[in-house]
Amino acid sequence: MTKLLSSSYSIFLFIFLLVFLSPVLFVFSSIFTTNYETWNHLSQTVLLTYVINSLYLLVGVGLGTAVLGVATGWLVSACQFPGRSVWEWLLLLPLASPAYLLAYVYTELLAYYGPVQSFLRNLFGWQNVNDYWFPNIRSLGGGILMLVLVLYPYVYLLSRVAFLEQSICTMEASRSLGANPWRSFWRVALPLARPSIVSGLSLALMETLNDYGTVQFFGIDTFTTGIFRTWFGLGERQTAMQLAAVLMVIVLWLILLESWFRRQSRFYQNFQLQRSPLRYSLKGFRAALAIGICVLPILLGFGLPLVLLAKLAWENKSAGLDFVILSRNSFILAVMAGVLGAVLGTVLAYIKRIGRDRLIQSSLQIASLGYAIPGSVIAVGTLVPLGSLDQWLNQVTSQSIGFRPGLIFSGTIFALIFAYLVRFLAVPLNSINGSLEKVKPHLDEAAQSLGKSRSAILYRVHTPLVWGSILTGALLMFVDVMKELPATLVMRPFNWETLAVRVYQYAADERLGEAAAPALAILAVGVIPVFILSWQITRTRGHNK
Repeated sequence: MTKLLSSSYSIFLFIFLLVFLSPVLFVFSSIFTTNYETWNHLSQTVLLTYVINSLYLLVGVGLGTAVLGVATGWLVSACQFPGRSVWEWLLLLPLASPAYLLAYVYTELLAYYGPVQSFLRNLFGWQNVNDYWFPNIRSLGGGILMLVLVLYPYVYLLSRVAFLEQSICTMEASRSLGANPWRSFWRVALPLARPSIVSGLSLALMETLNDYGTVQFFGIDTFTTGIFRTWFGLGERQTAMQLAAVLMVIVLWLILLESWFRRQSRFYQNFQLQRSPLRYSLKGFRAALAIGICVLPILLGFGLPLVLLAKLAWENKSAGLDFVILSRNSFILAVMAGVLGAVLGTVLAYIKRIGRDRLIQSSLQIASLGYAIPGSVIAVGTLVPLGSLDQWLNQVTSQSIGFRPGLIFSGTIFALIFAYLVRFLAVPLNSINGSLEKVKPHLDEAAQSLGKSRSAILYRVHTPLVWGSILTGALLMFVDVMKELPATLVMRPFNWETLAVRVYQYAADERLGEAAAPALAILAVGVIPVFILSWQITRTRGHNK
């Protein structure tokens, strides 16, 4: 019976993965097609630029997020200075800011017509740009800075947890051997935390490759902008898919590299000997420097954009009905995706619980792969096959009954929701799976002894026990969908705009004042998961004391 049950779940998972990963498989299959003329044109003109700029972004963002994330994570976990308990959760706030919002805000702030350069010209009597030099924010360096400011929390969060989980006995041993705080960090704490740091860094780099709004607004040619330009500018869908396939290969390489690095960097610690961390006390200049290191990314990544957007929204109070419609559209998409994601995540996490064979475990890991694939790749892989399906259905119905139903799947909310599920299902799945693993197996055995079916056990026993994680996963996916831009920009139905798309359109037309209200709405929604993460960290810390 157990083997039959495992076999049935394996068949279900195989069918689910075949449908769920079809966009990724479809894009990857384009590598084997031939379209030499357009591909040769790209390789001779812009392909090398896409590769170089993407590599520069990866290196710059990688270095920036690693330094900033590890430094702040070490300060709040291993040092004691004024406001430490406040900074440790405020440092998560920039995670609520989409990078493209920061790009629009800092362009408005630092451009030639902006308040910073205008103030400098008035202060020093400069007449024009020939009298002074000012860094151009709309550049590759500016793009790296924007991405670092919003992505460093990935490294900060995981490195902070790693530093807190390290055995106090290990750190005390390094002190007893005469190591100063810097030497203890460099020789002991950093190597122990390296696997977690690499995990956070890989997430930041994958989000860097996924970004479209920032690099497009700053005029940085990357694979993501190349996919959009090839599809919409040249009308070459096949070549766009091939570019998406190359980008997907890079992302998969990052995933494999991260897995290999963790496997090669295993460190074992005695968790039974853990106590409350012994923090280094910082005073005077060192305390002021620590506060400055913590405050600067919070101010630049969240505080300053929030203030400027609020000012612009107050000065441009003409959102009206348009803003209400945009909010409704975004809310509908986010709620539908969040609810479906929570339901699918619960079912899959339960299958993982009761299906112990390696095939089921591996299949569920594959189901989480979509979160690592850029939204532009998923959009291409979803829209092209669904468009072909619509054309085939229209031909069949036209020949049989003389009626063409039009776009049934592609260009509809159905296609967009499907793309969201492929992209973000890992978020609720991981949240629910983490809680479900803590439920003791004897509850299943007791329910089975009372004659309850598997579905009844899931509905009557496990769902109430992990309801908080289900809601958390749904809410996190809700926020991710609200902020998502690349897939929405490609796949949205006609006359169906969202807050993210409208912000992008306004900013592209240099109308940031009109974009301020929807941008503030996205920012406000993005704060919700930050508070959830802060609450979970506080609760976990309370349990560990």
